[in-house]
Amino acid sequence: MTELEQARRIINATDEEMAKLFQQRMDAVRTVAKHKIEQGLPIEDLTREEQLISRNISFIDEDDYRSYYVEFLKNTIEISKKFQRKLFDGVRVAYSGVEGAFANIVAERIFPDATCVGCSDFDTAYKAVEKGECDFVLLPIENSFNGDVGKVLDLAFFGSLHINGVYEAEIVQNLLGVKGSALADITHVISHPQALGQCAPYIAKHGFQQTESVNTAVAAKTVAEKGDKTLAAIASQEAAEKFGLVKLEGHINENSNNTTRFGVFSRTRREPTANDNRFIMLFTVKNVAGSLGKAVSVIGEHGFNLRALKSRPTKDLVWDYYFYAEGEGNIASYEGRKMLSELESCCNSVKIIASYEKEQKV
Repeated sequence: MTELEQARRIINATDEEMAKLFQQRMDAVRTVAKHKIEQGLPIEDLTREEQLISRNISFIDEDDYRSYYVEFLKNTIEISKKFQRKLFDGVRVAYSGVEGAFANIVAERIFPDATCVGCSDFDTAYKAVEKGECDFVLLPIENSFNGDVGKVLDLAFFGSLHINGVYEAEIVQNLLGVKGSALADITHVISHPQALGQCAPYIAKHGFQQTESVNTAVAAKTVAEKGDKTLAAIASQEAAEKFGLVKLEGHINENSNNTTRFGVFSRTRREPTANDNRFIMLFTVKNVAGSLGKAVSVIGEHGFNLRALKSRPTKDLVWDYYFYAEGEGNIASYEGRKMLSELESCCNSVKIIASYEKEQKV
């Protein structure tokens, strides 16, 4: 046997073994995709990709092969993601609004291969997942300028869904009018209450009257349908393009770092991992003096830092409240389990709706 024949025999045998390993790897990719679908996680995981390449490159001893092996790994990862996208086909993600709404834009960034379903309001979108009509719902939790979204916090408290991921998205508000209109023509603006709040100084400066809408994209649609040069919507650039409006002025939100945090809710709770360092908890305290203070102390005594603590009326009794708490630390750790056990002595109810590693920017 010649040297060339021997080399080709090795290549054939290696390719046969690699084909078996490829199938084994894709079986594992299928399992990963199933987990992501159940947990409401995006296909892209750049941190994991970097870790995989960094780990696997250490297995290559020959320096001349390293760059080619990195290229091989990147191609393999891309093939894996293509397969996952095929498996994601049919996943339905609910959001409040219509095409062009900020929630729609963010939903498509997180789930580019899913079907995004617009709903009339937060409650309808949330219930679409509870009823099994959709797999996930993307809802805003808090805006960096205008504060928390109370209706969504109430849905989290009274509903049955879990938050499986928290995402941060920069929100740029624009003044949109019908074609032929100018800033000087505008006397009245329409938008979602959150958007109106984010742009309150701008609205006050121009003396605009304001009307609330279900969401920013619906506001843009309303302006387009009315065709009134004195009426403008506060919404996204995408909404302008969708409904044929013109941008009269851009970036009118007061805070230049206007960011909204969105939660991905699903029926299945994401299993906590050792890397988790954030949690969201909802609780009610007993009607005994010092119960809230004791609950906060228990959280701190076990090494957990509260990033936020907000009260909301339970609506069951007058002056009765539940508390929304965001904390730093691993809720699934030994200290986390002890903390939850001790909270039972001063709380009527404790509900962990989220455990995750960190907010992801989209």
